[in-house]
Amino acid sequence: MPFDRSGQFYEAARPIEVDGGLSVRSKRGKIGEQWWSRKFVDVLEGVCDAGRLARGRAYARKGQVMDFALEPGRVLARVQGSRPRPYEVTIRITAFDDARWADVIDALAARALYRAALLAGEMPHEIVDLFTELGLPLFPDRLDIDCSCPDWGVPCKHGSAVLYVLAEAFDDDPFLVLGWRGRGRDELLGALRGTPEPEEAVDPLAVEEEPLDARLADFYSPAISLGRLRERPPRGGLPPELLLRALDPPPIRVRHVPLVDVLRPVYRDLGAAEGEE
Repeated sequence: MPFDRSGQFYEAARPIEVDGGLSVRSKRGKIGEQWWSRKFVDVLEGVCDAGRLARGRAYARKGQVMDFALEPGRVLARVQGSRPRPYEVTIRITAFDDARWADVIDALAARALYRAALLAGEMPHEIVDLFTELGLPLFPDRLDIDCSCPDWGVPCKHGSAVLYVLAEAFDDDPFLVLGWRGRGRDELLGALRGTPEPEEAVDPLAVEEEPLDARLADFYSPAISLGRLRERPPRGGLPPELLLRALDPPPIRVRHVPLVDVLRPVYRDLGAAEGEE
């Protein structure tokens, strides 16, 4: 039963159909295909009223959202309801300032895989953890939604419809998620391209290749003098039953004694015997 902002009941009417409205592709089931869109939908479905979200999904599927514009910190949209004049919806979140984005860009640039994925137009799943580590949640845990309609609920069905249209827009362009937090695609990628390439880790097993004909004279010679070879140092103080500690114990008992407890002294005896050789 709908009420206006003054608490007065008003009669709900069918919305006026929109020619060329922003209709979501999903006509049933969940809205949002990519992981970042689903993450956003999970957030809004966790903090918003289920009934109003259901009516918002119906509006989004009918194409009642006329348009929307996303900018750092807010989304502005128009939604056609039952009245001739479309309702104006504003959805706000916190946009990160330049200093915080500088920290994000430094962290992204230091991780080659994240940097390469973003430059290729992809959104790495681990980016959520990176933002969390910096104390800057990528997805908001609350939404400040304002609508010019008389419905007192937050969000109303008009605001809910915009949220679902926005979620599907995230499918098509993951950089909208970052743009809402304060950095659009061009600005972010330009900053990442301007950062130095992260140094590659040195492979300790890498061997410099040499042509065979350059080593024919000493191919079978040892790399160091035989006189410099030393006896192999002892293995150290690792317990002989280390393997038993590392593996999950099997659910087997021998006369009510766990198999691991039966094998442990055997491993110790084998280790002692090896040390005597």
